[in-house]
Amino acid sequence: MKMGPTAKSEGLVPGLSLSGLDNRSAVILRELVETYVQTGEPVGSRTLSRRLPLGLSPATIRNAMADLEDAGLLYAPHTSAGRLPTERGLRLFVDGLLEFGALGEEERDAISARCAASGRSLQETLGEAGQMLSGLAGAAGLVVAPTAEGALRHIEFVALGPGRALVVLVHDDGQVENRVIEVPAGLPPSALQQASNYLNARLAGRTIEDARGIIAGEIATNRTALDALTQQVIEAGLATWSGGQGGSLIVRGQARLLETIDQAARVGEIKRLFERLEQQETMLRLLDLAQRGEGVQIFIGAESGLFDSAGLSMVVAPFRNGQERIVGAIGVIGPTRINYGKVIPVVDYTARVIGRLLG
Repeated sequence: MKMGPTAKSEGLVPGLSLSGLDNRSAVILRELVETYVQTGEPVGSRTLSRRLPLGLSPATIRNAMADLEDAGLLYAPHTSAGRLPTERGLRLFVDGLLEFGALGEEERDAISARCAASGRSLQETLGEAGQMLSGLAGAAGLVVAPTAEGALRHIEFVALGPGRALVVLVHDDGQVENRVIEVPAGLPPSALQQASNYLNARLAGRTIEDARGIIAGEIATNRTALDALTQQVIEAGLATWSGGQGGSLIVRGQARLLETIDQAARVGEIKRLFERLEQQETMLRLLDLAQRGEGVQIFIGAESGLFDSAGLSMVVAPFRNGQERIVGAIGVIGPTRINYGKVIPVVDYTARVIGRLLG
């Protein structure tokens, strides 16, 4: 079955569509990409002649491959007799030639079981989902985890050095969130302890939004015995969870992605990618990319804006809470020869399972 309504992408190759290919060329392109996904090696005309049921000779296939190369859909690496798909070729394949079937009942049950194990916090469940996707896809699994919205248990400020402190927020369900904030230079440790004590007396059992309103009212009407520096710490600690830009990025299976890269220069690029994934703006960019459509989003090569160069693809889907609001995303980052037909339905179903858990 061809890509259904839950699998969206960034659109057909500019200036090129399936209507520009005859049926034979389309079949050859699809078979070449599928063979490349399986082997990771350049694909030659003899290999395609054996795999295709059309009875085409290697010479005929070579001519068709030459036309596909002229169209920018294939290229010859080094002096190899075989061909590899370009990013344009992969995009055309994903948009119009990719076929995949629905997940079987056993696969769906296995995913649901991995995501719904009892006794775990939301953060642990999402981490397990990312690890599962990493294993199934042979790539790095990633989850944009939502900010917890339930009642709070405890907050603590920890000094990190001049002008910086760590805010540790513990939710009733056991989820822990950490943020680094700027604090006034020369702030005494007693101010951090006073801020912790003040907030814990007002946060316990309330959501962060409820507590923020109460505390803001007390500070505005001078109904506190806090000094000015401690008030600044409290306001900075609360502000770091404001604006709906909370959450965290969970990455699992980085080693699997590194294993697929056989060039030392590319390994350096992957490591820089992981460093970028630790940045808050990257998480927000991922969430923005995931919610561009209703279902799975597919980004090949540099399309996502997260990768410096070619060679990586990202498959990601948003998930929603009980109010049908998009609160996070889940997916994988892998080589461009990732098994799209296998990965897309798995990412799609996993996002749906997480949405049901949040509902």
